[in-house]
Amino acid sequence: MSQPEKDFKGKPVFDESAELSEPLDDGMPEINPAKICFVIVKSRELAAEDMGVESDASNASDDGFLSILTTAGEAPTEKELRSFIDAMDVDEQNALVAMMWIGRGDFEAHDWKLAVTEALARRTGSVSHYLLGTPLLSDYLETALAEFDESCEDFEMGRL
Repeated sequence: MSQPEKDFKGKPVFDESAELSEPLDDGMPEINPAKICFVIVKSRELAAEDMGVESDASNASDDGFLSILTTAGEAPTEKELRSFIDAMDVDEQNALVAMMWIGRGDFEAHDWKLAVTEALARRTGSVSHYLLGTPLLSDYLETALAEFDESCEDFEMGRL
């Protein structure tokens, strides 16, 4: 069994080993699909960014100026995405986590209410940290949207 993802204090962000309840009922997500699409687009941008190389004590002219590729802090796209997710209300954050879980295959679309309930019950840390630490986040969210017959096609027009 893999170790649960930890926040910056070493506490699990979500307890993914918790027992699942019975499905409550199906329903449509209580989150605007445009917000999910924004997260998809920005997480793709984040994945495409060049994170640079680790800074060291070498001379820039000796290392072919590779050290100029380093980033002193977080990338602007990551900051923007974290801020966007952190600004969502608790219900929207739980819905976003539930969408990611549905896209990942942990839940089915008809288990929507259960997935949201479990996201609330398992929440122990920063949702943005948890989501941005999830490989293939944009793919999972896109898959989940498709489960609800939604897509980001209109949203992405003119943005990419």
